[in-house]
Amino acid sequence: MTLGLSLGAFTLLHVAISLIAIVAGVIVMFAMFRGDRMPGLTAIFLLFTILTSVTGFMFPFTELLPSHVLGIISLVLLAIACVALYGLKMAGIWRSIYVVTALTSLYLNVFVLVVQTFLKINTLHELAPGNPPSGLSFAAVQGIVLLFFLVMIVFDLRRYRPGQAAA
Repeated sequence: MTLGLSLGAFTLLHVAISLIAIVAGVIVMFAMFRGDRMPGLTAIFLLFTILTSVTGFMFPFTELLPSHVLGIISLVLLAIACVALYGLKMAGIWRSIYVVTALTSLYLNVFVLVVQTFLKINTLHELAPGNPPSGLSFAAVQGIVLLFFLVMIVFDLRRYRPGQAAA
């Protein structure tokens, strides 16, 4: 039992939190491209991404796993993003630091989503067996996701100027 929930119910809660974080994050990422700050949805994205990592540590475990390492990295990135956004108001270099840290944490969440998708959907698991998944199809999907995020981070670094219209 975790938080008074069965493991199955807690897993559903964790997945729901993760999906809310990803959907909000993707919307915020595209809003950045337009120079739109979206403060409410940005707060939801950051909060639910933090909750994704925190709840990930609440699953029973006996050793440090790669998912824990990603969770630690994500929490560090999110702490920096929150300081850059809320504490330092994205002044100067902190705008770029916010964009990179926030979107990298989103990427890590999507990376885990892809891993879990290949593990849980039988057709995909057959294409990339193992835990973690392996094979060309898995590598191709993760490569496409990584390339997409790298492009979006570069575009958002160039275009995200809250309060200014995007050119």
